[in-house]
Amino acid sequence: MRDILSDLDLGEKGDKLSDPVREAQIGLRKQLPKRFYKQAVAAPGEEGGFAVALDGKPVRTPSRKPLSVPHLELAEAIAAEWNAQHDVIDPATMPLTRMVNTALDGVSAAQDEVFEEILRFAGSDLVCYRAGAPEGLVARESELWDPYLDWAAAMGARLVLSEGVVHVEQPPEAIRAIAVLLRRYATPLQLTALHTVTSLTGSLILALALAEGQGEPQAIWEAAHVDEDHNISQWGEDHEAAERRAKRLVDFEAAHLILSTCRS
Repeated sequence: MRDILSDLDLGEKGDKLSDPVREAQIGLRKQLPKRFYKQAVAAPGEEGGFAVALDGKPVRTPSRKPLSVPHLELAEAIAAEWNAQHDVIDPATMPLTRMVNTALDGVSAAQDEVFEEILRFAGSDLVCYRAGAPEGLVARESELWDPYLDWAAAMGARLVLSEGVVHVEQPPEAIRAIAVLLRRYATPLQLTALHTVTSLTGSLILALALAEGQGEPQAIWEAAHVDEDHNISQWGEDHEAAERRAKRLVDFEAAHLILSTCRS
């Protein structure tokens, strides 16, 4: 799934590109727009749900759709992203806005394809590939991953484990059980959030556990980085890698907010 980003549609008139993905690529390279509004607020949407308005003017996606979500709490969080901008508007610091843009402009027109793309992660899920050594890492993976595999098994998805990186074929009945669980997340926004978490963690099992409230977000994030954390404990932390991880965590937390809000 390609992230439908742009320099953010500000609700102004002007020439527009027909391809939102192309617009996104160009928008990311151009100079960031200056902040031009005083306040962003959440308000009832024109077509239901809740929208975000900048000084009374509704925010729109790159494809000119109203930026609207089903829950007030989520709209308020998006408005807070806009209010947090200073001299310029930086999409990199607005993960909720980006995900809603992606859901409305991209995923809504390709839900089956996105569903299948997410489901493919089940065939090579992170938590199924275990280290053979050292003993400390083996034990840590088991400690952090086994509870989620046990939960998946209880849902009918009993997955096969492998040592190392050698691919192992998962039972068709396990994939079908995961697909049934994934079908609970039928809206473009939910699929966008799930795709984000699955991509960030490398695990559909962890993503579904997060969506289902089967673990605290911090614990699931830690489980997704057990190998990385082991390497850090042995060799130290790389500054640039730490910065990248911090940025990924921001997106992870935004996706969790979407999933938890929609679940409630």
